Amino acid sequence: MKILHTSDWHLGRSLYGRKRYDESLASLDWLADLIESEGVDALLVAGDIFDTSTPSNRAQELYYRFLCRVSASCCQHIVVIAGNHDSPSFLNAPKELLRALNVFVVGAISENPEAEVITLFGPANIPEAIICAVPYLRDRDIRTVEAGETVADKNAKLIGGVQKHYAEICRIAEKKQEEYGNIPIIGMGHLFTTGGKTIDGDGVRELYVGSLAHVGEDIFPDCIDYLALGHLHVPQKVGKSEHIRYCGSPIPMGYGEATQEKKVVLVEFDGRTPQINEHPIPCFQALERISGGIDEISAGIDALKSQASNAWLEIEYTGTKIAGNLQGLINEAIAGTDMEVRRIKNRRDDERVSGLIDQKETLDDLDVNEVFIRCLDSYEVTEEERPKLIQAYKEIVQHLQEEDLNED
Repeated sequence: MKILHTSDWHLGRSLYGRKRYDESLASLDWLADLIESEGVDALLVAGDIFDTSTPSNRAQELYYRFLCRVSASCCQHIVVIAGNHDSPSFLNAPKELLRALNVFVVGAISENPEAEVITLFGPANIPEAIICAVPYLRDRDIRTVEAGETVADKNAKLIGGVQKHYAEICRIAEKKQEEYGNIPIIGMGHLFTTGGKTIDGDGVRELYVGSLAHVGEDIFPDCIDYLALGHLHVPQKVGKSEHIRYCGSPIPMGYGEATQEKKVVLVEFDGRTPQINEHPIPCFQALERISGGIDEISAGIDALKSQASNAWLEIEYTGTKIAGNLQGLINEAIAGTDMEVRRIKNRRDDERVSGLIDQKETLDDLDVNEVFIRCLDSYEVTEEERPKLIQAYKEIVQHLQEEDLNED
């Protein structure tokens, strides 16, 4: 059986105000082509299908169009779990209808844990694999709140809750394995593992308050033959485990990922032994960061023009001279090309201090935590008062991020 592992599509994502639907469409078409050329039997999508819990009509169209195409191909099964960016109820709403296309959706844990254990049957109705489709586990799903808890107490409860849930789901899978024979058990998850690699600006949120609850590879039961994870955008193994992997996102989420090779993971089973191969994903929209003084920026743009590039540019000015008409110079340099400037940063610290440069900092330059720190600075809140305020603020933000607006 051939399994393809993908995740973190983030359909509907923007880059400094520019929607990325064309990139997402191209990446999904490429993925569908790969499924057909490799004869993939099952596709696993490990969360963060959408970038927000209220995806646009265009983002939904990309999702359902892809599912229809792949379900009509050689791929017999598609298993989708929710990530922390997804709305569980939104994903779950059409799940019964999607079952007719052999698409299994698990948006959230339920009172019946067996709903997360899916047996994949082959053409002759012979069981071929058991999927432990564990979605993103929200704080309230796995932890009870008690008065007087410390951050360490919360962290221990969260990790314990994740471990307990996987143990319960895998016990059910092992019982099915006893019934069906020695077929592989394949886990899924959307979480942050200890030591996981991230890149600045990739948009990966901390899942739990306090940047804690990064789980270790040892919390996953030994019965799992391959674990398909989502959440981190960098393709990577977890610890020393070859069979526990993040495939990463199919497109770069920001300029920090622009030079990173994106991948999907193809897993072929011989009995319960996985043969694991990574497939590089083509770049569908070039992102280029050019840094330096006026001469370096001009040379960088000229080099891209000579290649007939259609890159989206992030320009960082680090020159020593005042560049009062920086944006006009850059716009003139790219005139008549297919390139776009998505962002211009002016990093002359000495001039910023003396007020010689008008710094047009926007909310795109800050995350929600940095905005709150600015507020604390503005109101001259003391260092002694800050920790409790920051902790309370982060809990409020997490509640808002996990609130399912489509539930009612």
